[in-house]
Amino acid sequence: MIQCVEGLSTARHSETAFAEVVAKLKAGLNGLSSDLTVIFSTQHHADKLAEFGKSLRANGLGRVVIGCTCESIVGEGEEIEGTTGLSIWTASLPDVELIPFSVEGDAGWPANGGAETPAGMILLADPFRFPIDNFFHRIALERPGTRIMGGMASGARTPGQNQLLLDEATHAEGAVGVIIRGNVAIRSVVSQGCRPIGETMLITKKTDRNIISELGRRPALEVVQEVFEGVSEAEQEMMRSGLHVGRVINEYQESFGPGDFLVRNVMGADPSGGLAISDLVKVGQTVQFHVRDAETADEDLRNLLIRARADGPAAGALIFTCNGRGSRLFMEPHHDVKAVREQFGPIAAAGFFAMGELGPVGGQNFMHGFTASVVLFSEPIS
Repeated sequence: MIQCVEGLSTARHSETAFAEVVAKLKAGLNGLSSDLTVIFSTQHHADKLAEFGKSLRANGLGRVVIGCTCESIVGEGEEIEGTTGLSIWTASLPDVELIPFSVEGDAGWPANGGAETPAGMILLADPFRFPIDNFFHRIALERPGTRIMGGMASGARTPGQNQLLLDEATHAEGAVGVIIRGNVAIRSVVSQGCRPIGETMLITKKTDRNIISELGRRPALEVVQEVFEGVSEAEQEMMRSGLHVGRVINEYQESFGPGDFLVRNVMGADPSGGLAISDLVKVGQTVQFHVRDAETADEDLRNLLIRARADGPAAGALIFTCNGRGSRLFMEPHHDVKAVREQFGPIAAAGFFAMGELGPVGGQNFMHGFTASVVLFSEPIS
């Protein structure tokens, strides 16, 4: 039986914080040894991560340990923002194969990863130097169907200052992760927090890799103006605050709805009147404008969690949420972890505020922004 446990401490002294969390983990496991352990630590404890990993493994609190430094952390039903925090999540996973790995540079499938497609991969990566899009592309070629979930470390604002933990060693670059196979069901919920406005359109001309010149054979800015004039005042205000473009992932569908779009930011207009977006575009792709606000983000996450709950309960969850969410977006604190617990009960749900959230949309892996990527662990669904 899968057993997930979490522990949280806001103590500033590293040894005190670690001792508090370990006591909670031992009490929750009640004599069980654990298999997978994930540490989320603010920068205050960065120089102690390797010691934490070594101690956890020595005490039967993690056959595999991964972790990273974070701006803010999640644990015990709370989101601890902008202050000292240590959150550790651990799971007893009987009959589950765990393959830990670290990669750097232009990496693909880990050499020790085996030939089978796994149930999932949890990945924690350096946001400054690790080429995450290249990694996704190579995994898609080498092990198609692999779902990659996780986040980009957020504890530092300059390269080389984040710490990534694998077992008993820390890394300042690259990525660490674990491949998971066996007797466990892993579900992913990726809430991009947007909703569409206007109609779907085809890209009919582009002038650069990320600049849309024409939509439906009309100038892109002219189309934006038309959409703006056709929506409510509230939606117009959302468009002013930040316009987004959703690109359809699977063009073979007859209709498109929530979860069918990869949402990217509109960065501005180029001198020729085209729209520059934070994605590569091709002529013939289907797109639709999207808007985002707190209400939309709340509704999107809750609806996706309700849909996931219909597939059964969960024993635990990892939450990778954007550092632009939390109190920066929502009026009430602890929004995302509360939403998870409202649907799945008081399960062990830990995580962090990332500089990029990893998760699959439309069967493909992407890095997202302003997104909540939730990983649910449960008994195999028969």
